[in-house]
Amino acid sequence: MNRLAAAERATGAELAFRSVDELLAGFRSREFSPSEVLEEVLARAERFAGLKPFLTVDPDGARAAARVADDGYARGAQEPARPLLGVPVTIKDLLRTEGLRTTRGSLLTADQVPDEDAPAVARLRAAGAVVVGKTNTSEGGWKGDAGNRLIGPSANPWDPRFTSGGSSGGAGVAAALGLGPIAVGTDGGGSVRIPAAYCGVVGYKPTFGRIPYHPPSPEGLSHVGPLTRTVADAATAARHMAGYDPRDPTSVPGRGAAVPAPRRPLRIRMATSLGFASAGPEACAATRSAAAVLARAGHDVVELDLDLPDQLGTMMTLWAGHESVSYGADLDRVADRLDPGLLALIRYGRTLSAYDLAAAHAGRAELRQRMRSEMGAFDVLLTPTMPGTAFALGLDAPPEEAGADVVGLGWTPFTYLFNLTGQPAVSVPAGLSRAGLPLGVQLVGLLHRDGDVLATASDFEANRPWRPDYPGLDPHIDHPTEGDEGR
Repeated sequence: MNRLAAAERATGAELAFRSVDELLAGFRSREFSPSEVLEEVLARAERFAGLKPFLTVDPDGARAAARVADDGYARGAQEPARPLLGVPVTIKDLLRTEGLRTTRGSLLTADQVPDEDAPAVARLRAAGAVVVGKTNTSEGGWKGDAGNRLIGPSANPWDPRFTSGGSSGGAGVAAALGLGPIAVGTDGGGSVRIPAAYCGVVGYKPTFGRIPYHPPSPEGLSHVGPLTRTVADAATAARHMAGYDPRDPTSVPGRGAAVPAPRRPLRIRMATSLGFASAGPEACAATRSAAAVLARAGHDVVELDLDLPDQLGTMMTLWAGHESVSYGADLDRVADRLDPGLLALIRYGRTLSAYDLAAAHAGRAELRQRMRSEMGAFDVLLTPTMPGTAFALGLDAPPEEAGADVVGLGWTPFTYLFNLTGQPAVSVPAGLSRAGLPLGVQLVGLLHRDGDVLATASDFEANRPWRPDYPGLDPHIDHPTEGDEGR
């Protein structure tokens, strides 16, 4: 551990990096209190405010909730009905929070204060979680970066010259920097998994509908999911947010999956190419290294690339077509206050026909059946999360795409593909590039087989630990290279 990391330890900063279970054990034993943990989180939020993880911090509301938790533990109650009592969490600023500003990253709603919680938020509060604040996002979550016209983009905690990803970029920064063990995000084309890969944390997109989303996402692409520092914490967060809610007719009954004991051998298919898109050399190396780790853990791993037709047109039509209804007849009146990239996407969507949209829905249905067939002999698909590492801060997308008239998602094919299918997927840290930026690998399961995905991710995590005290200080992991079998 270097001197700066040691100084973090000496000042008690290790509390900020405790897992959910470690925090709860400390609360129950009275080793430390929810208020003590919260004060450390708030101090860190102030210290790292320059990276812009938050659009809104709520110190007064969080302190009041932490005091309630303190009182509960002081009475000796185990609070079985409030299983997250005192645990600090952050909420992406697309999700409604009762009484707490929800800007959606937009000048148009900068002062909006909802009168209700989104279902996921309400369930976390009911479980006793302490909401620290609202994390940064692009306007309406429209792009794979967290920049907006309110405060700008969230910077990468490993190197602030680069993006944290998005649109749940603030959540990725919060998870990486110890601003609570659970950061809640949303994912419509990779918005949980992109920042997870870029920030070196876990990002879990459950099966579509497992966690209710209200107001619902009409294109059927968006999932609610957590960003955390461990697979177990991701599963815990999802378990407490999951289940049917009548406000979201696509939501499904049942609790979220716990991390089961892995069945061995699971049948794992590794693919670094989708047919229409491939990953770069460092991402491929990290994925092959992950495959070797899982094979040594006792799983059957087969390298077999996919050969799918290009899916970008389907994705862009669904995304832009449904985005086109935003602001209705008022679009021209508010255009000067919108992110120019979002405005271009909306206007592109208004050029599409009903035929285009219907054809995209048909193409999506065909893709779902194709992926069901491709995974017929396998339990889990292993891919890179991203083709490469984080791009420069301030861009909407990597340089080769950022200047397009309409910025699309062609640069993140391994994530948006599984929004089209609705399958569960988790990104887990897999090493650092030679430039010192995180790389992630993605594990994808069959619909409603989230347990297989979480078990495989947990197995990988256990066999290739990734527990940096602090980004850039003490990562304890080697650079993946071709032929590296993982350590």
